[in-house]
Amino acid sequence: MRAPPMVPESQFESALVLLNPRAAGGRAARIAEPLRRWLEARAAGATLSIATDAADARSVLLGRPAGSRVVLIGGDGTLHQMLPALLARQLSVGLVPVGSGNDMARALGLSGLRWDAALAIALHGAACRCDVGELLIGDAGVPFASSLAVGFDAAVTRRAADGPAWLGGLPRYLWATLSELAALRRLKVRAIVDGTLAHDGEALFASCLNTPSYGAGMPAVPHARIDDGRLDLLVAGRFGRLGALAMLPRLLTGTHLGHARVSTAAFSELQLECDDALPLAADGEPLGAARKFAVRVLPGALQVVSASGTLPPR
Repeated sequence: MRAPPMVPESQFESALVLLNPRAAGGRAARIAEPLRRWLEARAAGATLSIATDAADARSVLLGRPAGSRVVLIGGDGTLHQMLPALLARQLSVGLVPVGSGNDMARALGLSGLRWDAALAIALHGAACRCDVGELLIGDAGVPFASSLAVGFDAAVTRRAADGPAWLGGLPRYLWATLSELAALRRLKVRAIVDGTLAHDGEALFASCLNTPSYGAGMPAVPHARIDDGRLDLLVAGRFGRLGALAMLPRLLTGTHLGHARVSTAAFSELQLECDDALPLAADGEPLGAARKFAVRVLPGALQVVSASGTLPPR
């Protein structure tokens, strides 16, 4: 991908600040007025836009100058919905994590910051390049920034999306996980990583990670990096309800990779097929289901602001 034109730092003063009022079950809307006052006092040249829907927001982004700064206020779902426009215009993006997931923000060192502190970094911080994943089904491509959940964890994502609005973050995903166990099903999955067979048999899930965590902070692939030109396949093999339940504490603490039925593989291209349609979710957004698809990495495709101006050391 061609590098975008260099943008003088002064142009970031006229950044677009896009608030998703539906993020975190609608709780993000509460900061709309404080956000407006903060910008008037500290970044008068910035333009605040409150998204009415994803399509209109993407249209606004597509009208931005190539390489200019955009600040997204929301979570992983907000970034996912805007990602096609960000990539098309090669925009530099800063994140203010006020969503339910925020795993991309965690990878950038932004987790735990107040929204105003994160906003200052998003407006004025230096951008670095990170990788993006792309789901390919037929001729259609769907980019994702943090993760592509496939199987059980995608079903959990779908259930979490329909969960109670007052329950957010990791507790929402844990509630959805326990609820989904009652409907557990295992399917036979065949995964080919960069031309080599990586798994052929029953699997609870076979998900792809760009960030170290997903599901609002679960350290699924702790060694994953967003700037290494690779994605990481995480496969959980044959598990029953009790086995899956027993695995949950290990997933929460990042110790699941020592289990004999859990494996990872870094890849550039993945081919995956199943004997039945697998549920899919990208960056916490349900996508439906597919029986056969491919996944590839787009190295360095996204310009994104981190807390330090650089990505965490390897």
